Amino acid sequence: MKNMEIWIKNLIGQGEATMLALEVAIVVLAVVVFNFVLRRVLARMEEKTRQTADSWNFALVSAIRRPLTVLAWVEGIAFACQVVQGSVNSVLFEAVSPARTVGVIACLAWFLMKFINNAQRAVVSHRLARGEPVDRTTVDALGKLLRISVQIVAVLVGLQSLGFSIAGVLAFGGIGGIAIGFAAKDLLANFFGGLTVYLDRPFAVGDWIRSPDKQIEGTVETIGWRLTRIRTFDKRPLYVPNQVFTQISVENPSRMSHRRINETIGLRYDDIAVLPAVVEDIRTMLAQHPEIDPAQTLIVNLNQLGEYSLDLMIYTFTRTTEWVKYQVVKQDVLLQIAAIIERHGAQIAFPTRISYSAPLPGGVSVAPASAKSEGGETGR
Repeated sequence: MKNMEIWIKNLIGQGEATMLALEVAIVVLAVVVFNFVLRRVLARMEEKTRQTADSWNFALVSAIRRPLTVLAWVEGIAFACQVVQGSVNSVLFEAVSPARTVGVIACLAWFLMKFINNAQRAVVSHRLARGEPVDRTTVDALGKLLRISVQIVAVLVGLQSLGFSIAGVLAFGGIGGIAIGFAAKDLLANFFGGLTVYLDRPFAVGDWIRSPDKQIEGTVETIGWRLTRIRTFDKRPLYVPNQVFTQISVENPSRMSHRRINETIGLRYDDIAVLPAVVEDIRTMLAQHPEIDPAQTLIVNLNQLGEYSLDLMIYTFTRTTEWVKYQVVKQDVLLQIAAIIERHGAQIAFPTRISYSAPLPGGVSVAPASAKSEGGETGR
């Protein structure tokens, strides 16, 4: 600075105001040029790392790009203010140093939060690229905890740099926390409800959940600290406060190991002679079906003698848990059962009625109340 002042004095003379303005202009110009070059270099580095397979390099460069350029402006403006402070005796410039410190802390916290976000996405994309399972709920929870930690530390360090006592701040925060707790108990209940969801993990992002206690059913899209967003099957978003999940039962069909086929099929009473053969062929077909898991419970039995049919219970489990594929497998199973029944000359029963009439004295015929048939062959 001394050499620059001597050079400026030799160039323009001894005018203090002109010399000061020129010094500030030189500093600002240097900051502008440096910031321009820095932005170009970081932009090129970001573009190169974006095209590489290592997502961590891109996460680092992308996170540091904007905070570093802002930090350059903070340092440049602070330096320009120090130049002016040397010639102008003003109390206002005493705030330059604390403001510079706060600006540096803010830029550092900004960089760390952006890097956590980028690292969170990098972990997910890296595991997906390798075909490994990803627990998005855990990744989101860790990311949120790290970001909150960075924010708290940045605020405390900033207050300390401004001359505040951290012990006093924490003590005030403890007293104020009690008052805030009473005033925002629902907000805190939702926060701890979200924390419970993250720790217990009854469901994760992407799971299909439903509750027998509430009209809640759909796919989990996001789990926040206050709300969980669920996309219902009619594609409407449903926002559920997290405290609700600590008070209700939640069913998670996405984590089922198999899907169940539980059907009752009725045969005519006239087909009772071929019933054992039909039952045995259906059981064999299910045991050999490629989409049915024979290691699970498999039941094909006469369940009851119904009012108009011999009721067979078909109870088995598919290998798939995917809803659409399950429907295809179930359709194939039912069609094969119908073919087995037809192959044995039997028929599926349906409700029918047979009317009886008897002659009365005098040649008058009266039809009594109709009765349900046991065969089902006379029509619907």
